[in-house]
Amino acid sequence: MKIDVKVPAVGESITEATIGSWNKKNGEFVKRNEVILLLETDKASVEVVAENDGVLSIQADAGQVVKIGATVGVLDTDAKATAATPASAPTSTKTDSSPVSAQLAAQKSATAADKPLSPAVQKLVTENNINTSQIAGTGKDGRLTKGDVLMNLGAGGGNVPVQKTAETTNSKPTAPAPTPMFPEGCRSSKQGEKKLVPMTTIRKKIAERLVEAKNTTALLTTFNEVDMTKLNDIRAKYKDKFKEKYGINLGMMGFFTKAVIEALKAFPNVNAYINGTDIEYHNYYNIGIAVSTERGLMVPVIKDADQMSLFEIENAIRNYALKARDGKISVDDLNGGTFSITNGGVFGSLMSTPILNPPQSAILGMHKVEDRAVVVNGQIVARPMMYVALSYDHRIIDGKDSVGFLVKIKEGVEDPERLLVGV
Repeated sequence: MKIDVKVPAVGESITEATIGSWNKKNGEFVKRNEVILLLETDKASVEVVAENDGVLSIQADAGQVVKIGATVGVLDTDAKATAATPASAPTSTKTDSSPVSAQLAAQKSATAADKPLSPAVQKLVTENNINTSQIAGTGKDGRLTKGDVLMNLGAGGGNVPVQKTAETTNSKPTAPAPTPMFPEGCRSSKQGEKKLVPMTTIRKKIAERLVEAKNTTALLTTFNEVDMTKLNDIRAKYKDKFKEKYGINLGMMGFFTKAVIEALKAFPNVNAYINGTDIEYHNYYNIGIAVSTERGLMVPVIKDADQMSLFEIENAIRNYALKARDGKISVDDLNGGTFSITNGGVFGSLMSTPILNPPQSAILGMHKVEDRAVVVNGQIVARPMMYVALSYDHRIIDGKDSVGFLVKIKEGVEDPERLLVGV
């Protein structure tokens, strides 16, 4: 029996997707529930698994844009596994018949053939046309890591396919020829080499949304600064007990999320959308937390954050970070946000003007905590300070409200006990 591999529905507003990569080869035998395909939508990556055991026949290439519901492959459940698993041809004239060498070679082959690749590794492999069967994985369960692939490419990270390296190894010893950094699709000049790489679907959508936000909103940013002394003291005092009880670190994002929720309650227009000629207010608080990934910035949403404890918020942020790292963020994870927080401080940013995440009307930017001289009770003292920024749509939020909103956050973070009693 032949079963069509179709592009699944991944969201009500999504009509097409891009084939990011095939985790299985054409003619390869796959087992039920194995990941065979990675799709890229304009919001997230989606894994497609095999519905049954069978031999895969690929009908659409990686990089191709396909409609939702389109058939991109076929699984032949009547074919035998042996028909789809040909023996690998030797790649070198030299062989080592020792048991240890044979075992290592088998481990290498198994690593490439049997272990699924993460989206970041798969992207690197596809872009550089790498034969993964020649690389031994050092990750968990023998999986290939990005470091393994980069090491294979050679010092300096040049985009050198494995096949080219093998040919060079088998050729007669001659004067070494310079290895091009970009061997395909590039032009050389005195200034160096360049390569055109198509933008991923997610990156294109990010670009479109950023331009949309700049062009369709009256974007303005206001700033304030927060004394982090009391918050740092509380985290230092309770971090060990918190981790012992819950198994995760006590970060600052949970406190800022709590402070944001109290500020949104005081200024409900910051939690609202412009919907045509109406203002759409929300009596719930879905807080988006910006997460940086190798595929671009994503903003998964903590829904009903006002009903969550500090631990539940921190745990949700941690889980989203892990899902983003593994390319597991779903479309549902990204939908429904009413306000967003981005923390450029983790990269060392001292001050920035974040861009809105439409249709939201505002976004809070956190920054690096740095000791600065401030005046306290008439004395100049050093305090850990953070600049905070609120970018907002001036069509719906007035300057007075934007300043009051940041002051409310400042009050909550500088006096964290207020967050516990809700004042």
